[in-house]
Amino acid sequence: MSVIPTLDIRPFVDELGKAYRDYGFCCIRGHGIAQAQISDAYKVFEAFFALPEETKRQYHLKGLGGARGYTPFKVETAKGAKYADLKEFWHIGRELEPGAKFANVMAPNVWPNEVPDFHEKAYALFRALDDLGARILRALALYIGLPETFFDDKIDSGNSILRPIHYPAITDATTPSLRAAPHKDINLITLLVGASAEGLEVRTKQGEWIPVITEEDAIVVNIGDMLQRLTNHVYPSTTHRVANPKNTNAQKPRYSVPFFLHPNPDVLLDPLPCCVSEANPSRYNTSLTANEFLLQRLREINLL
Repeated sequence: MSVIPTLDIRPFVDELGKAYRDYGFCCIRGHGIAQAQISDAYKVFEAFFALPEETKRQYHLKGLGGARGYTPFKVETAKGAKYADLKEFWHIGRELEPGAKFANVMAPNVWPNEVPDFHEKAYALFRALDDLGARILRALALYIGLPETFFDDKIDSGNSILRPIHYPAITDATTPSLRAAPHKDINLITLLVGASAEGLEVRTKQGEWIPVITEEDAIVVNIGDMLQRLTNHVYPSTTHRVANPKNTNAQKPRYSVPFFLHPNPDVLLDPLPCCVSEANPSRYNTSLTANEFLLQRLREINLL
């Protein structure tokens, strides 16, 4: 008689959870997102950034803190940094139904008319990474003793962002700016596709900067400040940067596409009871919703 096998998910959960407790970063393969889909998205993003400056600036929306559309070169400044980052980017958010609960805090998307496939390719990648992020959070929930589906109803209307980034060729070798100054991410987790180009570096607990090198189709996934706060630093948000190349690659543009997975705007980011103990007492004595936390950080990085 045939017997359906019983498989143990704990080894994977333990391996993933330990990686995040130790580093706040890891690379994930076998994620199910086809390389062709990623490549198609990169093509439309590169096509947009190749447009004339005056065309791109038509999509720079004032008063939204860069939440949707285009943010020009050297606007975003990392928290605590003296100089603006050497990058321009576009923000794509969740598409909501008319009258949706969070429509008052999540603006509608805008799409560049000059790149016909931009909407289709970009939002398909948004949805794929949103689904993958939910799967990763299920494993992270299990590792700290929560039900596997704990995060499901806390991210189903999350204010998540897909951010295609263009780092232009560096024409001034003496610039004090970096492509992205040392920073931590705001959100729950970040998923970065196509991270093969050099530059991304993570600061270890010992203060050493180490390069993030991906293999084949691997996606880089790291913890953000919201999940660090929610787990009372059980999952640490790790400082990282995009360094300027010290070789001829500095004269080449660099493209990057992170997906910032956010919780629903009304989720409270108070430390979870399972992450508070005598050995790890609560580090926060005030309550903040995800939206309040986001607005606070957008002001700190010069987007609001």
